[in-house]
Amino acid sequence: MTRGTVHLAVYDTYADWETGHTTAHLTQNGFTVKTVGLTTHPVTTMGGVRVQPDLALVDLDPTDSELLILTGATLWDTGDVLSPFAAKARAFLDAGVPVAAICGATAGLAREGLLDDRAHTSAVSFYLAATGYKGGDHYVDADAVTDGDLITAGPTEPVAFAREVFARLGVYEGEKLDAWYRLFHDSDPAAYEVLNG
Repeated sequence: MTRGTVHLAVYDTYADWETGHTTAHLTQNGFTVKTVGLTTHPVTTMGGVRVQPDLALVDLDPTDSELLILTGATLWDTGDVLSPFAAKARAFLDAGVPVAAICGATAGLAREGLLDDRAHTSAVSFYLAATGYKGGDHYVDADAVTDGDLITAGPTEPVAFAREVFARLGVYEGEKLDAWYRLFHDSDPAAYEVLNG
């Protein structure tokens, strides 16, 4: 069953560990995952893995996507090189297409003003406060937060991040979503039977 395309942003210093659960289980459940870079030139992740983007950011249209995933990277905090990804996130949200941001990508969204009026989370509240954004009153101290079409999470919560993505896209629901989380977050063996039953 084909369920559409999800776009995963890739760039130098991309934090490899933050989206593995998300992309693997989306693919196993019928989604196509395509990588998008600033250009189509190869990038190198924080873990030293070379990735060849499928398309350039300028060619990404929200109407061709079910979701845009933005991961952390040291580049989010060392300049404006990744700001075009935050601008693209705005275009996605304006078009009613979900965006999921984890770790440093949340700071990029904060700088873009996308967290000023939405419930959100990140590594810690003062990390986002340092961006000068106006959304501090909407910060939630939680593993991951979904507010409409926006999902946010901190760097230590790739499983909670994936859970929110799966819920938003209808990959797993109810008891199965809970079982998936218990299996991969809590190593609960009883959850395997529920998930695969």
